[in-house]
Formats: sequence, C-alpha cells, structure tokens
Amino acid sequence: MSLQGLGAASIFGLPWVLKFLWGPLVDNIATKRLWLLTTEGLITLAFLIAAILAPLTQAVNMIAALFFAASFVAATHDIAIDGFYMEALDLDAQARYLGYRVMAYRIAMMTGSGVIATIGALYGWQAAFMGADILMFFLLIVNLTILPHCEAARRPEGSPGAYHGLKALSRWILPAAGVILLLRMLLTNAFIERRIHLTIPFFSHLSIPGLINIALFSALIFVWFGRKRLRQLIIANPDNFYARSFLTFVDRPRIGVILAFIISIRAGEYMLSTMYIPFMVDLGLKLQYGWISAGIGLPASILGAMCGGWAIGRYGLRKMIWPFLLLQNITNLVYMALAFYLSGMLALNTANPAPLPLSLIQMTAVVVTHAFDQFAGGLGTAVLMTYLMRICRTDFKASHYAIGTGLMGLSGLYAGTVSGFITAWVGYGAFFGISFLASVPGMVLVCFVPMEEKGHKKSPL
Repeated sequence: MSLQGLGAASIFGLPWVLKFLWGPLVDNIATKRLWLLTTEGLITLAFLIAAILAPLTQAVNMIAALFFAASFVAATHDIAIDGFYMEALDLDAQARYLGYRVMAYRIAMMTGSGVIATIGALYGWQAAFMGADILMFFLLIVNLTILPHCEAARRPEGSPGAYHGLKALSRWILPAAGVILLLRMLLTNAFIERRIHLTIPFFSHLSIPGLINIALFSALIFVWFGRKRLRQLIIANPDNFYARSFLTFVDRPRIGVILAFIISIRAGEYMLSTMYIPFMVDLGLKLQYGWISAGIGLPASILGAMCGGWAIGRYGLRKMIWPFLLLQNITNLVYMALAFYLSGMLALNTANPAPLPLSLIQMTAVVVTHAFDQFAGGLGTAVLMTYLMRICRTDFKASHYAIGTGLMGLSGLYAGTVSGFITAWVGYGAFFGISFLASVPGMVLVCFVPMEEKGHKKSPL
C-alpha cells in the first residue's frame, strides 16, 4: 500500500470515537452477553472472509472495505464488553480485576500487531488471517461456555420499542455526523484553501475525532440546559430509552465539576505522551526505544494497573485517586529532570545521523524514568477507568461509559500541535515542566468531584 493508503487506514478508528451514538442500543436491546458473543462471531466471520480474499488481485481494497465495516462491529464489541464487565462484577471486584483487564488488553494488542503481523510477513497474509480467525473462533467458544448469564434483557431483540434509538440515529445523529465529516473535508481541502482562501485556524487543525468530541460535549451542554423540557418529553414517552441515556448522564449533582474533571484530568499526560517519543529519538535512542518500551515499559504498566486495581479494591477509590493521579503527573517532573540532565546529549544527537551512544549511567536513568512513567501511568489508568465505571447509572452502564471515554479525549485535541510548538520554543526540559502545570487543574478538581463508593445509582427516569 502507498503511504497515503496507510494514512487513510486511520479512519478504521472512527467507530471508537462514534460509539457513544449506539451505546444506548446495546444497553436497551437484549443483553451485553448476547451482544458480546454476536459481535465476536461476526469478527470471526470477517477474518475468514479476509483469508479467502487475501490471494486475489484486488485483495487490499476489498479487505480494507471489509475491515472498515468490521471496525463498527469491533467498536460495538468494545461497548458490550465494558457493559458486561460492570454487570458481572460489583464495585470492589471491578477495581480488583482491573489489572488483569489491562494485561489482557496489552496481550491482545501484542498478538495482533506482533504475532499475527509476523505470520503475515513470513508465511503470507492468508495464513495470518486464518490464524486470527482460528484464535477468534477459539475465544468465541470459550466465552460461549464460561461467560455467566448475569443480566436480564430489558427488551427482547424483536419487542416493540426496542429499536426506538434507531430512529434518532437515522433521523438526526447520522446526518449530524455526516455534516461533521463534510465540514472537516471542506476545511482541509487544498482547492478551497487556494481559490477561496478559507482559513479557520481553530477548526482547520482539528481531526475528525476532535470535531466529534467537541460535538458530543456541546450536545451534552444543550441537553443539560434543556433537561427540564426533555424530562417532561421522556415521561410522556417512556419508550425513549435513547434520550434518557444522555439526559441521565448530565442530570446529576455537580455535573459541571464532573465534566471538567473528566476533560482536564489527562491534559498533562496527553502532552507528555505526545513528546516523549520524539524526546527519545532526539536523544539518539531510536533503535533502542523498541526494547525499552516492550521489555521495560509494558511489564511496568501492567504491574501498575494491577497494583492500582488491588489498592482501589482494598482501600476505596476516594483514598487512592489523589495519590495515584499525583504519581502519574509527577512523571512529567521526572522527565523534566531527565531532559535537563541529558541536555548535552540532546544538543549533540538531535538530527544527528550518527548519534553518540549514552553512557551506562545515562541509559540507566532513561530506563528507570520510562519504567516509572509506565508504572505510574498504570496506576492512573486504574483510577480513571474505575471512576468512569462508578459514574455510570445502573440502566445505562455501557452508554455512559462510552460517553465518559469520549469526553476524556477532549483535552488531547491540541496536545500534538501545542506540544510541538512549546517544545520548539522552550526545549524539552521546560516543556515537561509546563505539561505538569497543565495537570494541576485536574488534580485540584479531585477535591470537589463526587465519588460513589457504595454502588451504582438507579436512573431517576
């Protein structure tokens, strides 16, 4: 494939940004277990079709179209598995098993991008897709056998009113998403920019996921202002489960603090994650970064998530959220110290085709810093995922979690652009210090954000 084609493949991630739109359907129709098993069956079928198509002349285009369709199925599986996790486990167990959940996710990512991709490179893509298909079929059988029936269907698949949300999707939501995509294409179209001189700096630099996240946040604000009117309409039409899922997310005490916390809490982390890989490259560690990340960072992040989940399960979220987030954001200061310590090597190796090797002490400092970063990041992941699960109402676990994860990405919209400019202006050391300051508002809001330790609240509607 061309580089342009590979870049266009990033659109496969779009359903994970849009998944909050059909999250209420997963909550309302059948059970999370049925959704989970059905989507796994469809993904298994997709890999089988990909294996059949692989030897054909037009395989790349056909498999790309197949995977784009399958990405919507996979995002739906993501919604279902989050909802099933919250249905099957109580609050303490959710925190206790969080580390295993993160570990399983990491193993899955390594299997897909490492093992399956290696099989494709060595033995051909038909063998790789068939191997993926066999693995998915095995997991489907395992889940079909061992997953408990922990939820009663609110509406059977074919009952009247079960697909009420589809009307909203077809009538309003999907057309709105289409307008967002069209706006993004217009704002970046070279022809329009040359002929009409269309320049809207704020919007023209936003990605499609960024525009969608802004649209989600704006919609929630409008829902909050119109909540009284919406509540009356829902009471008059109790089948409107789709509208209830969004209204109940915002119609709660201190929703402004909750939204501000969700949006701002990862600001410093997003800035750091944008620039620490360029920092490694400019240090002359482009070749070494792979083993540092896989051999040191991955185990440290899994260990951090497991320790975080255990501590939250034992001592509670309220006691653990502040120290864990503080540790996560202190990482920025550790990177600041490392950047100033290695400022001489940065000056020598930046853009140097033959970078000088770091000494043993310098390399040890880099490895220890990265290990601490990933371990503390695992702790932060544990508290953030637990908090999002705690704010989900009983009737809307899957849809509320999808909304929360969508909002959490808002602070990362300008992380790449802003971080690059700041680093070029002040250097890595000062930038990492500034990124810590960006994390302070979120940590301050911890003192005001409500915690729910006893259990999920029932929906008031």
